[in-house]
Amino acid sequence: MDYRAAGVNVEAGRAFVEGIRQLVHRTHRPEVIGGLGGFGGYFQLPSGYTEPVLVSGTDGVGTKLKLSHALNRHDTVGIDLVAMCVNDVLTSGAEPLFFLDYLATGKLNSEQLTQVVSGISLGCQKAGCALLGGETAEMPGFYQVGEYDLAGFCVGIVDKSKLLDGSRVQIGDVAIALASQGVHSNGYSLVRKIVEVGGYAWSDRPEEFSGQSLGEVFLTPTRIYVKPVLGAIASGIEIHAMAHITGGGIPENLPRCLDKGQSIRVDANSWTIPPVFQWLAKVGGVSQKEMFNTFNMGIGYVAIVPPQAVEETLRWFDSQDVEAFAIGEVIAGSGTVEGIPKD
Repeated sequence: MDYRAAGVNVEAGRAFVEGIRQLVHRTHRPEVIGGLGGFGGYFQLPSGYTEPVLVSGTDGVGTKLKLSHALNRHDTVGIDLVAMCVNDVLTSGAEPLFFLDYLATGKLNSEQLTQVVSGISLGCQKAGCALLGGETAEMPGFYQVGEYDLAGFCVGIVDKSKLLDGSRVQIGDVAIALASQGVHSNGYSLVRKIVEVGGYAWSDRPEEFSGQSLGEVFLTPTRIYVKPVLGAIASGIEIHAMAHITGGGIPENLPRCLDKGQSIRVDANSWTIPPVFQWLAKVGGVSQKEMFNTFNMGIGYVAIVPPQAVEETLRWFDSQDVEAFAIGEVIAGSGTVEGIPKD
């Protein structure tokens, strides 16, 4: 009896690490010290910060992984994993520095998991952060063969004087929404239920999706907002707060960036709901209230700016090929979002 007979192939694990070494190296920043394979990753803090504050975030991809498994396509969920973490860290005004991943599987499939890591590597490159290390755990009997789970962890940095924590937000500030790339990585338990009950296959191509299959539409990775947002800040645009629209949608996430005694009044007609959400509501018979409480509804990120910065902010994101629109303003209140459908 040995470890391999128990279902764990240590040699395959070592070979996998060697196989992804180049993918990891592509993400490295000058501050990375050493390479892959140690007990820890080393990262020297960048210069130029007076009072550096580290900002951390961790997240997963949720049941979107079930779709990845069903379609045997694994090159996009790694982007999702990075996006969910770096977009959270970004809301503080922080620049993501490095990322670590945890990948657990029932039986190590090197080809499958290399696709996953290629997505993680690409996501890190999009965010400008280093893939500093990670853990791959082979856990026979815990996960089904062919299935895996993902978790990610990110650390960013911001000067204390530039930290965005809601305290800068003023009554009358304007919410500038940045368009999502579809459903991102939240609400997939409901997505899968709608597709199943509706009798659809992931290969089906409803006319609403311009020739794309349901699988292609719903595996579209989460948008990474790091570079256009940090570019806006660096260009001098005054941003008072930011929100990442994830689980719970606009009603739950938008108030998280406000100060005490504030709410936001949103004009739900100020942007066009993308076809994917219209299709989900129609096929699933989902109320507008439930749709807004579950999905991002076409808005992946929000920046709160003073009124005088609105036009400049819209022009900036247009120059970065990110669709942006003013959707509402900050009002006196108790941390709610007004104007979102209630039924």
